[in-house]
Amino acid sequence: MGAMDLRIFTEPQQGATYDTLLSVAKATEDLGFDAFFRSDHYLHMGDVDGLPGPTDAWLTLAGLARETKRIRLGTLMTAATFRLPGVLAIQVAQVDQMSGGRVELGLGAGWYEEEHTAYGIPFPKQKFARLEEQLAIVTGLWKTPAGETFSHDGAHYQLTNSPALPKPAQDRVPVLVGGQGPTRTPRLAARFADEFNMPFASVEDSQAQFGRVRAAAEEAGRKGDDLVYSNALVACVGKDDAEVARRAAKIGREVPELKENGLAGSPAEVVEKIGRYAEAGASRVYLQILDLDDLDHLELISSQVQAQLG
Repeated sequence: MGAMDLRIFTEPQQGATYDTLLSVAKATEDLGFDAFFRSDHYLHMGDVDGLPGPTDAWLTLAGLARETKRIRLGTLMTAATFRLPGVLAIQVAQVDQMSGGRVELGLGAGWYEEEHTAYGIPFPKQKFARLEEQLAIVTGLWKTPAGETFSHDGAHYQLTNSPALPKPAQDRVPVLVGGQGPTRTPRLAARFADEFNMPFASVEDSQAQFGRVRAAAEEAGRKGDDLVYSNALVACVGKDDAEVARRAAKIGREVPELKENGLAGSPAEVVEKIGRYAEAGASRVYLQILDLDDLDHLELISSQVQAQLG
């Protein structure tokens, strides 16, 4: 297996303060992980209370941009329904400047209708078409040379003579597109993405979807290897069976299910399964960490899993 980037991926809508997220981000940096990513949701899911309530993804990342030095920072995935594309381009560019050029933007269509209803956010029927326009606008604004303007006349958004400012610190902010759709999603990734992410999928399904994205990229005139291919998977690692069971119980999951659908078990088991994803084409894994108070979990993954993937 070649080198595999491991990134920490959090779900703060399930219940986390900014201070908790800061602790996890600092541990992510200190323990040698590549990046800290977070979801972009305003309402909890499942059998949790979500207290003390949601934190905004880009406000959080702005704070972390000033309190970390090395790790990449980003979203899996920002919901296109939450923000107007021109505003989003400004927000991400500013956070990129605040971080010294360490930001990445994962952008998705948005899917969780209940959180839109709860916070008065419109939930349009034509979400995928809006996502496509958002990607065109955000990337178009960033690419517009200084001193020139950007315009867009679409079905859902219109921009006229935008100064296309501010610019990110990076020449190109990496854009992530992800999902399991067999046709439109690969085409969208081929057109706009630097990275394609396959969330919570089997090795076999990941390999098939990576192949579709590669084919779409080549059809669009790109090389298939122009994109980074990644997976997002829940992590539950323990030094022995008892520790795995304890961590599984803490997040309300069963060990057999976690081993089937995620990265669970001993460090050796997890390294072996990551190797199978690598064989399917992934070079990066986002480890979904659901118990954000268990920093010993991150230390174990760093010392016993990441150390074998270098």
